Amino acid sequence: MPSPFFTWEKKIVERRVLLLLCSLLAFAGGFAGGSSPARADDPDFISFGAGLFDFNDNMTSYMGAVEYRSDKKFFFLKPFGGFMMNGDRGGDMYLGVLMDIFFGRRLVLTPNFAPSLYWKGNDSKDLGHPLEFRSGLEIAYRFDNRSRLGLAVHHLSNASISNDNPGTELVTRYYSVPMDKLFTR
Repeated sequence: MPSPFFTWEKKIVERRVLLLLCSLLAFAGGFAGGSSPARADDPDFISFGAGLFDFNDNMTSYMGAVEYRSDKKFFFLKPFGGFMMNGDRGGDMYLGVLMDIFFGRRLVLTPNFAPSLYWKGNDSKDLGHPLEFRSGLEIAYRFDNRSRLGLAVHHLSNASISNDNPGTELVTRYYSVPMDKLFTR
């Protein structure tokens, strides 16, 4: 049984991460108001990801992901959704919001948050509850054709809605292809 101190300490860390993400969103909101050439023509994307599930623990496995990232904005947030499968037959389906923060024409920082439905499969890590919350940050390079190559880190947690909340981290390399480029020759 974990000590109460460890549980209390883990909740403080999770709250600090959430506060950091909220601060980033508030700070970046000032950048999202204007229109620049980099932002004005950004399309919707299909993103393909490959990486490691639970990379910071002893149950590491490979994982793959596919996402749809909309070009529609609600204030400065864009909807996205996707699914992830790991090598231990576990998976996660999610639907949430993201925000693109541009640093010049090439670098894009993308914080994101999504509630998700997680299933353990036969051999994957038990996260304590099917309802999980996925928060993450991606840094990507934007090519001339607007496709992106990025590296993302995500945290999955059930926010202590269950007594068991081990959480997990994912590191993923994403290649995001504009939808109009995906279906044309």
